[in-house]
Amino acid sequence: MPNLSTTYMGLSLKNPLVVSSSGLTNSIDKILQLEEKGVGAIVLKSLFEEQITNEVIDVINQDVQQISHPEAEDCIWDYIRETNLQTYLDLIRIAKSSLKIPVIASVNCVTGDEWITFARDLEKAGADALEINAFIIPTDRKISSADIEFRYLDILTEVRRVVKIPVAMKISNNFTNLVGMVDKLSSNGAAAVVMFNRFFEPDIDLETLKMTNSTIYSSSDDLRHSLRWTGIVSGKVPILNIAASTGIHDGEAFVKQILAGATVGQICSTLYLNGFGQIDEILDYLKSFMIKWNFKQISDFRGRLSYSKLSNPTMYERAQFMKYFSGQNS
Repeated sequence: MPNLSTTYMGLSLKNPLVVSSSGLTNSIDKILQLEEKGVGAIVLKSLFEEQITNEVIDVINQDVQQISHPEAEDCIWDYIRETNLQTYLDLIRIAKSSLKIPVIASVNCVTGDEWITFARDLEKAGADALEINAFIIPTDRKISSADIEFRYLDILTEVRRVVKIPVAMKISNNFTNLVGMVDKLSSNGAAAVVMFNRFFEPDIDLETLKMTNSTIYSSSDDLRHSLRWTGIVSGKVPILNIAASTGIHDGEAFVKQILAGATVGQICSTLYLNGFGQIDEILDYLKSFMIKWNFKQISDFRGRLSYSKLSNPTMYERAQFMKYFSGQNS
C-alpha cells in the first residue's frame, strides 16, 4: 500500500488533500465529517473583517428613527466584532480538541491593525497555521503595480511579526510577474502560497439591467490555468510549499497538480457539486496511480513534471495558438 503522508508548512498530513476555506468548514459537525472521509487537513472559513463591518452597518441602518449616536455606534461595532471573533476562536478551539488533522485558520481584513490583532488571537486559540486571504482591487490608476505588491508584502511582514505559526498567502494570478511576487513572499516569510483565490465575480442581468454575481463554483476547465502556474512556480521557487487550488474536481486533476509540483491540493467546489463522496474518489485514484507507477510515497513523483524538471519547459511558457491553428481551415 503506498504511503500518502506528506508535510505542508511543516505540518504532518496523512495525505495531501485539503479542504479549502468555505462554508464547508464553518461548523464542527461538517469538519468532523470531512475528517472521517479522510482529508489531510482543513482550512476554516475565513474570518472576514468586511463581513463584520457590513453587519454593523445593517444594524445601524435598522434605526429607522435616526437616533443613533456615535457612542452607540461604537458600542454596536465593539459588540458585533467581539461576538464574531469569539465565535471563530471557539470554532478553532473545538476543532483542535476534536480533530486529529491540522486545523488552518483563515483571515481576510481591510484595515492594517486588524490583520495583526486577528492573527495573534487565532494563534492563541490554537490554529496550527494561518492562511492570509488577501486580494486588493487596483482601481486607482495613480497607484503603481509596485505599490500594490508592497501592500501584500507589508501585510505578510506584519502578521509574521506577531505569530510563530506558519503563514500561507492565498493569492490571485493578477500580478505582472507572478513568479517574482511569489519569490518576494517567500523571502518575507511565507511558508506557502495558495494558488489561486476564487473571488466574487460580477455579472449583468439583462432582464433587470442590474448587477448580479456569476457562478460561485469553479469548473474542471479552471485546472489548466492553475496547473501552468503550479508547474512554473514550483520549479522557480522550490523552497516554497504550494497549495494548488481552483479546478481540482477529481482524482486526475489532483494527481496532475502534484506532478506539476503542488505540495497539497485544495478542494471545495467539487464537494458542493458532487458531495463528500468525492473525497473517496480522489484518494482512491491517488492510490491506484501510485500503485500503477510503483511510487511508494508522494515525494517519488511530486514535481516530476514541474518547470525545472522538464528538458524542454516551453509547454509551460507557450501561450499562443499559432502553431495549432495554422493548419486549420477557417
